[in-house]
Amino acid sequence: QVQLVESGGGLVQAGGSLRVSCAASGRTFSTNAMGWFRQAPGKAREFVAYINWSGSSTYYADSVKGRFTISRDNAKNTVYLQMNRVKPEDTAVYYCAAEARAYYTGLYFRESEYGYWGQGTQVTVSS
Repeated sequence: QVQLVESGGGLVQAGGSLRVSCAASGRTFSTNAMGWFRQAPGKAREFVAYINWSGSSTYYADSVKGRFTISRDNAKNTVYLQMNRVKPEDTAVYYCAAEARAYYTGLYFRESEYGYWGQGTQVTVSS
């Protein structure tokens, strides 16, 4: 059974830092692109960050560019999202997602491109 499990969420003060992780089990995702999305209360889920299978290519939403960094450790089958200088508007449930097709880069900002999803981890930024 394939699972993506997020962890590391919690409460952080504005201006602080937090790192969330996504560990995959059931199969290796070392050849698959990964992404992070988030959903704030009352809003649609939105793209946050993307990393290709090797880690050589990343993309970010404009709202997090320069503050968030996505990375991966293929030996650990884990992807990370380092969140720096967080803002109250970063408050959301953060989801990781995996592309089902190996070595494939599609429309990375589109939810439908991803075949596997985690259950999400809550990040709350206090002002």
